[in-house]
Amino acid sequence: MSEKTKNQRGAKLISAKEITAKYDISYQTVNHYTDFGLLPMVIKKGNVRFYDETQVRSRLSMITKLAGEGYSLRLIRRKLVGI
Repeated sequence: MSEKTKNQRGAKLISAKEITAKYDISYQTVNHYTDFGLLPMVIKKGNVRFYDETQVRSRLSMITKLAGEGYSLRLIRRKLVGI
C-alpha cells in the first residue's frame, strides 16, 4: 500500500522511502539533502517523513543539473534556497 497522502492544501506528499524508489537515490542521500536544507520536509508522522512531491521533483532536477555542472552542494543550496 502506498504511503502517499495529501496535506491540508491538497499537495501530493511522498515519503522518503518512495523518493528513493522513484528517483533512484539512496535513503542516505535523501537524509543528507533533508538535513542540509535541500529537500524541505512537509510533515513527519512517527518515523515517516513526507515531502511535497512537486517540490521534490523540481529540487532533485535542479540538484542533478547543477551538480553535473560542477557546483558543490553548498553552492546548490545557496542557489535553491538562498542560505
